[in-house]
Amino acid sequence: MGEEIFSLESLLEKNLQGRDLDEAKRILYGSGFSALTLPETASREATDLDFELKGYKISAQAEETRPPRIVRIGLVQNKIHLPTTASIVEQREALHQRISQITKVAADCGVNVICYQEAWNMPFAFCTREKHPWCQFAESAEDGPSAKLCCQLAERYNMVILSPILERDSLHGDTIFNTTTVISNHGKVIGKTRKNHIPRVGAFNESTYYMEGDTGHRVFETDFGKIAINICYGRHHPLNWLMYGVNGAEIVFNPSATVGALSEPMWSIEARNAAIANTYFTAGINRVGTESYPNEFTDGDGKPAHHDFGHFYGSSYVAAPNGGRTPGLSRVNEGLLVVELDLNLIRQIKDKWGFQMTARLDMYAKELANAVSSDFKPSIIKG
Repeated sequence: MGEEIFSLESLLEKNLQGRDLDEAKRILYGSGFSALTLPETASREATDLDFELKGYKISAQAEETRPPRIVRIGLVQNKIHLPTTASIVEQREALHQRISQITKVAADCGVNVICYQEAWNMPFAFCTREKHPWCQFAESAEDGPSAKLCCQLAERYNMVILSPILERDSLHGDTIFNTTTVISNHGKVIGKTRKNHIPRVGAFNESTYYMEGDTGHRVFETDFGKIAINICYGRHHPLNWLMYGVNGAEIVFNPSATVGALSEPMWSIEARNAAIANTYFTAGINRVGTESYPNEFTDGDGKPAHHDFGHFYGSSYVAAPNGGRTPGLSRVNEGLLVVELDLNLIRQIKDKWGFQMTARLDMYAKELANAVSSDFKPSIIKG
């Protein structure tokens, strides 16, 4: 395969111009967002640290009875920063340093809530099927090294931090989960939420490492809105998205690790569809880069063994309940996407489209309860 394409936007801007470019972007992204001016000092620091920095604004109509509810969110996509042959502690510390650098720039940009990518503090080593040494990255969600770092950063920058890690639950048999720790802007752990749906496809061998989550669809009420985290593979399950909305989420983050050969056609669609159907904001975050491992492995598809999982294509973006979305970050570079939201847009779109009012959850609850019973018979009328 040749060199990776930088981004969809770069292809458009290379081959279109003027009104054609404007119309292509309108059709692809919808309307309602604009560029967000970020501090020049932050832009210079991002350049010096070699990561992409983009900013957008998603506005709502002015209201007479409610002031705007403005929140700035930050999405981080990053690479690993040491070879996977380095020691576990050295790899983790290198990622701690990198995330600290990017989080500081986010603070300079006025970010209120930041979300890192799935398993941000380690390589995505589940493709190898090897338990050693990769399970050593698992740590306590409440007081492990990554939680302690994030608590310090959250308090320092007055920022809510969503930290997706590999969790080891020492109170329950050292069981491992894929977990996001939610840390308040006061530097305290509010709680955690675990990945509900575990993939069993290709080299995504995650079910051999950790269990399905047991925390349901928690929504965390913070100083900057009601927040939920739908971890990675959960984005393929519409009912997963639905339940976060039922529980009152205003922003649902989707920290992920997914590769181009498998899922890229779905990536720009799923979180955007969820924002529309559930009338909230969504934020898709994907790691970036290609990670190589010492021992070869296969995808179980009859093809030759290889040392890497494939290219993680980044492309992190934010979608709004009105159907619009921001352009994405690069497919190849690390990056920070800063998006300013007016949460008033949520109720305005509920009033316009009435999706929640017309949802008929009572009807589906009865039919789904019937569908999971042992004596279920599909409702098929034969001619």
